[in-house]
Amino acid sequence: MADANASKTSLYGGIAANVAIAISKFVAAYFTGSSAMLSEGIHSLVDTGNSGLLLYGTHQSQRPPDAEHPFGHSKELYFWGLIVAVLIFAIGGGMSFYEGIKHIQHPEPIEDASWNYVVLGISFLFEGVAFYLSVKALLAQADTNVGFVKMLRTSKDPAVFASVMENLAALVGLALAGLGVFLGHLLNNPYFDGGASIAIGLLLMLVAIFLVGRTKGLLVGTGVDATTLANLERIARDQPQVRDIRSPLTMYLGPNDVMLALDVDFADNLTSSEVATAVERLQDAIRVEHPEVKRIFIEAKNLANAAPVEGK
Repeated sequence: MADANASKTSLYGGIAANVAIAISKFVAAYFTGSSAMLSEGIHSLVDTGNSGLLLYGTHQSQRPPDAEHPFGHSKELYFWGLIVAVLIFAIGGGMSFYEGIKHIQHPEPIEDASWNYVVLGISFLFEGVAFYLSVKALLAQADTNVGFVKMLRTSKDPAVFASVMENLAALVGLALAGLGVFLGHLLNNPYFDGGASIAIGLLLMLVAIFLVGRTKGLLVGTGVDATTLANLERIARDQPQVRDIRSPLTMYLGPNDVMLALDVDFADNLTSSEVATAVERLQDAIRVEHPEVKRIFIEAKNLANAAPVEGK
């Protein structure tokens, strides 16, 4: 289950690191004329704004249900996660790619690379801390028995998996920028600097495509994994009053907000009050093992006076 506090901590850490890093990168780019450093400054600036949007989305998603939104606002976080992915592609990737092309068309040699190396070293340190916090948040909500890539693919919290991908891209981008500056200065060839900027732009576009795919699936409606689904079915079948069930239907409304619909055949000899009691017991049994299931809809079958029952 997702840990909201851990995800917020990773986002706050990312904002603090990226504000300081963006300023230092822009200063270095101004004094050295490095296109790669300018792209990295844009990258950090975009990451800062994206973390702010994810924090806003987290806050909005926690608002209580109202008349117009009876299921709450949990999917707000998925919407803002999609906006973040689009911004990474359009602003981060697009501007970095454009700066690289412009630098190749009008190359300017790097006169003094020392500023760049200092800033890149400091940036790598801060980005490493931000990456550590984001991975820690991911581990807090994921099954640690699976691989890192599967954790990212199965996480239902954009505030976490987007933060991990942004910080990972930042570390790789710093390595690309450093390589471009080093080769450009060593060989007195500014095309390496412009090429590094283009590579950073392509990297951000790939990250954005991954994030778009993940958040689009969550917005459209994603159910729980096969293991959880099988466990929900087991819990229902273990109830002594349950004769049979249809396959459970689930959907994530938010990282910690799952909706469950169950068609249940109860024993024919149960009275209406006994069915109501059996439904409550089934709901309680499900929530003990799966507290993330906030809304449970159970439809009783084979009883003339039975009606759909919503979990409270």
